[in-house]
Amino acid sequence: MRIYRIALPATALVASLVLTGCGGDGAKKSGAPGPKGAAGSALAAVDSLTVKGRAPKTGYSRDQFGKGWTDTDHNGCQTREDILKRDLKDVKFKDKCDVASGTLVHDPYTGQSIQFTRGASKIDIDHVVALSDAWQKGAQQWDKQKRAEFANDPLNLIAVDASANRRKSDGDAATWLPPYQAYRCTYVADQVAVKRKYGVWLTDAEKAAMKTVLAECPDQKLPAG
Repeated sequence: MRIYRIALPATALVASLVLTGCGGDGAKKSGAPGPKGAAGSALAAVDSLTVKGRAPKTGYSRDQFGKGWTDTDHNGCQTREDILKRDLKDVKFKDKCDVASGTLVHDPYTGQSIQFTRGASKIDIDHVVALSDAWQKGAQQWDKQKRAEFANDPLNLIAVDASANRRKSDGDAATWLPPYQAYRCTYVADQVAVKRKYGVWLTDAEKAAMKTVLAECPDQKLPAG
């Protein structure tokens, strides 16, 4: 399966989403009121998020969110290993914590099955809401503890194909969506849940893109966590 990067300007991507959504073909009329979801749905939750302009990226670095993967749940294992154990099947361990091998049976970004082998991995642990995106939408104002919690929260972490993750970079829903369309509703619902939990705001284009995707799955629930 070939993976294509979505490299359109935000306005162009939103326009294309109006036509494709989550795999549906129902076009939305320009200028029509945004769709409203039922109580408890991800679509309804979008309207609860603050909408503001993107702040400058000045001062951002990965270290602003803590050094590497920390053991925030105090189970003796780094968060990265916890996510590998959660998302892979047929897991074998190098020791108590470190995953030696396993299979990502259905990669959420590409739909492919990917083998994980420690030291030669084609799997990344992705932040569903990228750290840089959060930095430009509120995280600059957080203390170090909150940023570390955000970076290690299982709600915001998922094992995915490394190539697709690199293409995503720090994109939000207005600039990047998983090439595997069947996962887009879940992906956007996860982003909504994370942003609501931590108070990360949206841009206008991002909100429009989220609502367009979720309009195709209006009963999509927010994930727990």
